[in-house]
Amino acid sequence: MEQRGSLGHLIETIVRALVDNPDEVRVRQIEGERTVIVEVKVAPTDLGKVIGKEGRIATAIRTLARAAATKMGKKVTVEIL
Repeated sequence: MEQRGSLGHLIETIVRALVDNPDEVRVRQIEGERTVIVEVKVAPTDLGKVIGKEGRIATAIRTLARAAATKMGKKVTVEIL
């Protein structure tokens, strides 16, 4: 589990609520000076739930992450694996 208050923790909390197998959700946060990359791994059966129809849920997750990162003065990339 990511550190509370981090972008990774925010995304992990959202994704765990969406999937059938929350114990298989893995989030890794890679921090740079101005950029944060968040990798989200879910069970193959849950991938569709995280991406959503036409990518709408993935887009919403990225939008929330971008809003939180902006408050921190950083840019974020969310990769769903």
